[in-house]
Amino acid sequence: MNRTPRPQPLVMGDFSRPDGARHPHHPGTYLISDPAEIGAVQAAQRQSDDHPVDDTFDCMCQEDLRAEHHGPEALRLLDPLSPDGIPARHRARWVAAAPAELREYAGALAAGEEEPRAPRGVPLGTLFSWLGAVRNEPRDAAWLLADRAPERLLAGVPAEQLAWGVRETDRAGLEGAVRFFASEEFTTRHPKRRRVPDTARDLLLRHARSHRPADLPVLERRLLRAPEDRIRRS
Repeated sequence: MNRTPRPQPLVMGDFSRPDGARHPHHPGTYLISDPAEIGAVQAAQRQSDDHPVDDTFDCMCQEDLRAEHHGPEALRLLDPLSPDGIPARHRARWVAAAPAELREYAGALAAGEEEPRAPRGVPLGTLFSWLGAVRNEPRDAAWLLADRAPERLLAGVPAEQLAWGVRETDRAGLEGAVRFFASEEFTTRHPKRRRVPDTARDLLLRHARSHRPADLPVLERRLLRAPEDRIRRS
């Protein structure tokens, strides 16, 4: 049975509005991979006399999507600040997928707040899982938020508390934990703030060795051993 081939993602670049307004968490480049969204963009661009779409190409690579180059419908769809544009849809999907206790915080960031109030009492294992759920591909218009939001909440937490979060998280959380401990947020800390007990350190190194080998050298250099690995007693 013949199936209609899935269209190639559209690679969208930066977006400059006439008034210079920007969404603070919009990435420089992102992908549109949903077939319906691809079709909407291409249809809108066909309506623009300035930039007719060549139907022989499925992939559109643009580094600068300036307002004067597009018709009103394409402008609405691609504008990161348009509440019913495609970037807003991507952010809304990311918010809906967030853990319940983090959804209000995620919604504030998606709406364009730069420093919303951090939620209280969220287990660190949940934050690691939230970060670990981010896929490298496809990188839609919410990927920058998906990286920033959990990392912001983890950034100021002492290494000893982070280590307990590593012990208590799930597989997705280990993925997120490896990403965080290998990131600039952790590796730029003073050496005394990078001491991690052996149990958590071994979990991180084991996961990196099996699933994120590119991060392993960084972790081996940056995860300093704690003087002792205290086991919490009830």
